[in-house]
Amino acid sequence: MFPEGFLWGASTAANQVEGGWNEDGKGVSVIDVQALGSHGREVTDGIQPDRIYTSHKATDFYHHYKEDIALFAQMGLKAYRMSIAWTRIFPNGTEQVPNEAGLVFYDRVFDELHKYGIEPVVTISHYEPPYALSNQGGWTNREMIGHYLRYCKAIFQRYKGKVKYWLTFNEINCAQVKFGVMTAAGVNCNFWDPINTEQLRYQALHHQFIASAQAIMLGRSIDPEFRFGCMLASMLNYPLTCHPDDVLLAQQTNQVKYLFCGDVMIRGRYPNYIGRWFREQDIHIEMQPEDEAILAQGKVDFCALSYYMTYCTGHDRSAEKISGNLLEGLKNPYLETSGFGWQIDPVGLRYLLNDLYDRWQLPLMIVENGLGAKDTVEDGKVHDAYRIAYLREHIKALEATISEDNVPVMGYMPWSALDLIALSTGNVEKRYGFIYVDVDNEGNGSYDRIPKDSFAWYKKVIATNGEDMA
Repeated sequence: MFPEGFLWGASTAANQVEGGWNEDGKGVSVIDVQALGSHGREVTDGIQPDRIYTSHKATDFYHHYKEDIALFAQMGLKAYRMSIAWTRIFPNGTEQVPNEAGLVFYDRVFDELHKYGIEPVVTISHYEPPYALSNQGGWTNREMIGHYLRYCKAIFQRYKGKVKYWLTFNEINCAQVKFGVMTAAGVNCNFWDPINTEQLRYQALHHQFIASAQAIMLGRSIDPEFRFGCMLASMLNYPLTCHPDDVLLAQQTNQVKYLFCGDVMIRGRYPNYIGRWFREQDIHIEMQPEDEAILAQGKVDFCALSYYMTYCTGHDRSAEKISGNLLEGLKNPYLETSGFGWQIDPVGLRYLLNDLYDRWQLPLMIVENGLGAKDTVEDGKVHDAYRIAYLREHIKALEATISEDNVPVMGYMPWSALDLIALSTGNVEKRYGFIYVDVDNEGNGSYDRIPKDSFAWYKKVIATNGEDMA
């Protein structure tokens, strides 16, 4: 059984659904200069008139938010995990006064959510810092912390009483992973710097740790009722074999890929094991004398997670590889795969949640989990039984985690509430939403909304608090 008050919801991100990229004073974010390319998104030098930037309109939540939120309410959502576009509030990141039109937009979104009794769960920074700041070194520059805190102060003061749950950074552990568009997104280093080194990424990550901790202290001073979470991408690796070398490698991989960030933000200090990794990679973190105290004081209240799949790791480099959510690993021969090659592992969710709660003893929240697929419209309907099957098995695993293992999970917010633009490719064809949006990869379409079969199914799950998953 799911507990009373469980936050059944769904998720999106501003840069993947909003559009309205230059309306009402919004500035250019790092996502706004990523055009469609033959192999995913390609960073351009500013906005090029002959290129297609799908994030500029995305699935147009900016102009459809009332319609969309009414559909969320029809589905029965109790929570909506979303993000605020930093450049709607501070267009270049360096302004001293926030953009009032941007603040008003989110006032309207929050008011509309509350009208239907939907709790907003807000990500402060979801991969879209201001473009202007990325050219100053992005998060490798410690000055970024001050810009971020000014942004936080503006939204904390404005939305006090409207937002309770805040996530300081989306999938903060992905700042450690070397991959194309995220590096270009200024999450890690200088926007145009081709030298994407471990040293730069971990220095940038340290600055994000400090920014998060200071934002939490700031937020609590503004509203003691605020609750703050870290948000981690689950990158759970199993050992490919039971050979002790593979088991040790899997442990070390998990430590570096996601446990490290959680340990810092939850325990308030750098864990001992990371010293080995820093020595191996010749990483030397520059810290200020006050940083240790900041980390200790700015610990989170809960841990939010994205969970899509698991991986294997081992020393057999000839083993078949598989790609997934921002990471590549070895294929697990015991798991099925989706049409996009992601392995499906609901049991892994139960394992992960048990492991993390045993480690940290903090409430957990699932804010991303879902199946990307090429949905098609037939006679005005979208039959996505494959998505229902995926979600059903993961919700069953979640129920067992809560009811049998006594792990406190606050909510479940699958990815995604409605179709959106994929982060890595900029395409819409890999759809996740409960609501279909009529738009193609080049932005053509009516933008009409069509609830999928999964919409009606999830509505039933929520209405019965998880009892009816048929």
